[in-house]
Amino acid sequence: MKISLITVSYNSVATIKDTIVSVRSQDFKDIEYIIVDGNSSDGTVEIIQSSGASVSKWLSESDEGIYDAMNKGIKMATGEVVGIINSDDFYFSDQIISAVSKSFADDHVDAVFGDLIVVNPKNPGKVVRTYSSKNWYPEKFARGFMPAHPTFFVRRKYYEQFGLFKTDYKIAADYEMLIRLLYVNKLKYRYLPMTMVVMRKGGVSSNGLKSNLVLNQEILRACKENGIPTNYFLIYSKYFFKLFELLT
Repeated sequence: MKISLITVSYNSVATIKDTIVSVRSQDFKDIEYIIVDGNSSDGTVEIIQSSGASVSKWLSESDEGIYDAMNKGIKMATGEVVGIINSDDFYFSDQIISAVSKSFADDHVDAVFGDLIVVNPKNPGKVVRTYSSKNWYPEKFARGFMPAHPTFFVRRKYYEQFGLFKTDYKIAADYEMLIRLLYVNKLKYRYLPMTMVVMRKGGVSSNGLKSNLVLNQEILRACKENGIPTNYFLIYSKYFFKLFELLT
């Protein structure tokens, strides 16, 4: 089984090497690694070029945003299974893709996801938050919860069947995508009880009050577009539960 991993980057010179190394270090070797860069000017492209056979395919060109770039990567993918690893994230261990592959050996499994940890960007050894998907189920979309998207893997045929990321979303196209796959089309998923990804704090969806407002507006929109009854009260109630994810 070939697994395609996609990284989208833009001026990621400070972090993308960690991402590439974590992919190269996986003990599962049938990996197609694709990097879609948004025409970086800070040295990111030079790091990609110097990575040799670790990167199967790459391109660097202007795009219409992160979700447009992700769609480009999915279209380039040839693996049976597709996962997305962000350019400021890295895999927790060298056995992550092996565990994913074992799950997909079961023909009844359509998608897989697990847990991640969020770390201080200046000190990646310091964990500031845990993000567990253990108790997630599709009805939780209405309350603003989704599985940890950087840990999400799905059979590529479902992107072909149910469509790619909607590029008119600024922040929550991944949320809408997971609703479409797991709630609307009821893909059979398996939760892996393991930390799969290390994420540096400070992504676009958590970058200040304005981003959070846009995020929650788009979550509401994604739910409504896909027939999930909800409201802002339900969506904002998630922040009470997220307090328990913080580590002091």
